[in-house]
Amino acid sequence: MVDRLDHVYYWVGEMDRAVAFYRDVLGLDLVRRDGDNWAVFDAGGRQFALHGAVEGRPLSPGGATAVFSVADLDGARARLSELGVEFGHEGDVAGYARFASFKDPDGNTVQLIEYAEPELGDVHGSHARERHPDIEDDPRR
Repeated sequence: MVDRLDHVYYWVGEMDRAVAFYRDVLGLDLVRRDGDNWAVFDAGGRQFALHGAVEGRPLSPGGATAVFSVADLDGARARLSELGVEFGHEGDVAGYARFASFKDPDGNTVQLIEYAEPELGDVHGSHARERHPDIEDDPRR
């Protein structure tokens, strides 16, 4: 039936501003752009897209959170802060991951996550990333 998740997209009010944020601030590679209607980025082998506002359809940010993994959360947070990104909710799930959230220019929540290295003998370590729960609502934290 379902093969794999193909892409996730956010609705945006101003495509140039949104593309600049995801390309220039977050460093995603823009792979396709269709004017003010659509933009697709390579997000580490996954597709992340932006959909331009459609007349008569109000923009309402939220509904989903794009989560991008990083190897060094502290370094990424410092670099993005230098670029004007203001972080909101931050936290961790002991032994699993640390994360930090912020808003894109259209008010959509974006989250960075740094997974903990699995400990030797951790039988769950190899599957932890496959089970990626909604970290903010994870009762283990």
